[in-house]
Amino acid sequence: MTHILVRDDGFHPEDWQAGFTTPDKAATGDALDLAADTGAHALAGRLADAPAVRIAFASFADGRGFTLARQLRAAGYRGRLRAAGHVLADQYAMARRAGFDEVEIDAALAARQPENHWLARANWRSHDYQSRLRG
Repeated sequence: MTHILVRDDGFHPEDWQAGFTTPDKAATGDALDLAADTGAHALAGRLADAPAVRIAFASFADGRGFTLARQLRAAGYRGRLRAAGHVLADQYAMARRAGFDEVEIDAALAARQPENHWLARANWRSHDYQSRLRG
């Protein structure tokens, strides 16, 4: 299935050629494929050498992937972090604030929510009510 990467400057073709693997099958230096309900503590010691992590969203209504991304970044993960699956254009700013570098969507979603929908949310640093509340 063809998918599209969404970044702050719009749609991009896939550019990660090394693939992803689950943590139970991963070797040193492999990119990891995680379910949104993965506990960050279960990844201790596996993140330091993972060049990329992809977190799967089974539903746009399930926010656990955002929580996991925030936990990975708080734990010091600095590699490429990708949200994949059921993420909507309206959730792009939240994904970026949680620590994701990009969102992977399928061609069907890209047709329903074209690039201009995503670009409208690309200024994710603006209009952050949490930052305004903190102060």
